[in-house]
Parts: sequence; structure tokens; C-alpha cells
Amino acid sequence: MATAQTGTGRSNQKQRTRTAIVDAARELIGAGSEVTMPEIARAALVSEATAYRYFPDLPSLIGEALAGVWPDPVDALAPVADSRDPVERIAFACEFLLRGILARQGGVRAMMAATIVRPDTESMRPGIRFGLIDHALAPLSATLGVTDPEAFVQLKRSLAVVVGADALFTLTDQVGLTPDEAVASAVRTARTLTEAAVRTAAEG
Repeated sequence: MATAQTGTGRSNQKQRTRTAIVDAARELIGAGSEVTMPEIARAALVSEATAYRYFPDLPSLIGEALAGVWPDPVDALAPVADSRDPVERIAFACEFLLRGILARQGGVRAMMAATIVRPDTESMRPGIRFGLIDHALAPLSATLGVTDPEAFVQLKRSLAVVVGADALFTLTDQVGLTPDEAVASAVRTARTLTEAAVRTAAEG
């Protein structure tokens, strides 16, 4: 009995430690702080070695910390749920995602940097944009998706280039736009791409 209780106590302690590490990562991400394994370990009051015992690398930890932070596409696009205009919907989805990235950019940048160095960890990056794009373009699935499915797929690919952290950070870091300007620029591009597709669907 004592052995079972000891085992349970050890298991509970491990779970508490894991939770503390994930919570610390979440707090650093939310605060916009630099997100590194040493900083996370320090915030969780554990050693860096302990953090690595629970998570083999930074992407796996950030991936778990970000899991559940983003709402699902239906909830995210609830404010435009009654709209059947794909242009309005994609503009909202684009701004929603990019504002969310800005709010969590410490974690997003750390994840991007880690996956560039180690491409095998790319699958750990949350694919939030794809779900948002699919849901935003739902009104087009019965029109363009039927009349020209290849064009519909290409629209989604084009939007995936625009609606994401890569494009956002290119606009802020390399082009020199402010975050608000960068978001507005990306939203305009997303609208333009979708408007062109809507015209194609109407002509078809």
C-alpha cells in the first residue's frame, strides 16, 4: 500500500512539474518575452536539465504550450458566422490570426527559429492558418470549389503564404512596417486574392 501511495505521489509530482513548465512557457509567450529553454526553466523554478527531461526540445514544449490557446476556426470566426461573403470572412480570419501571432510572437518566433534549424520539427508548428482559411472560404466551396476546384485549391495556397507569421514578420522586420501597418497590408492582400477568386467563380 505504501509503495502504491509512493508511486502515486511521484506520478503526481511529475505531473505538477510538467504542468509548471508548460504554464511558465505559456506565461512567457503571453508576455511577449524571449522564449528559450533556460528562461522557461527559470520561470518554472526547475533546472534546465529537468525541463529537457520532460521536453526533448523547445518546439515540443512550445507546441504543447500553444495547444488549446487558439480557439477552433468556428469559434474564431463567430463574429462573421452570418456572413456568406468570403472576402469579409477571409479579411476577418487574416486579422484575427495576425493579431494573435503578435500577441504570442515570442513563442512563435522561437518555434520558427527552431524549425528552420531543425526541419524535422516543422510538423510541431501549429497549423492554425489552414483551418481558418478553410472555414473562411466555406461559402466558395459550393461555387468555385465545384466549377474550378484547382483554382479553389490554388487560392488556399496563395492565402497560406499571406496569412501567417512568415509574411507578418517579413513586413515588420525586413520591410519596416509597424505591426498595425503589416496587419493591414496582409489583410488587403488576402482580400484582393479572394475578390479575384470570387469574380472567377461568378464568371464561371
